[in-house]
Amino acid sequence: MVQDEAVIGCTGELLVGTRGAVGPGEILVRVRGGTETFFAWSQEPLPTGATVLVVESRGCRAVDVIKWADPLDELGDGLADAG
Repeated sequence: MVQDEAVIGCTGELLVGTRGAVGPGEILVRVRGGTETFFAWSQEPLPTGATVLVVESRGCRAVDVIKWADPLDELGDGLADAG
């Protein structure tokens, strides 16, 4: 299968939560100047609305994802505490 390398490294929001090895969810990703949906697979279940990072393309509009927290958000929290 042909991988979609453009989506690897993108973040997105789960429209439908993943169920780990039991089944995929669905992710909305900003890519190629627009937004696209993909089936999203993860090792552990992730809830609807979670922010995730695409780590691999399975081809055929399916990707592997992991939970993602922007490290810059944590820096912003630290700056607010310092002031």
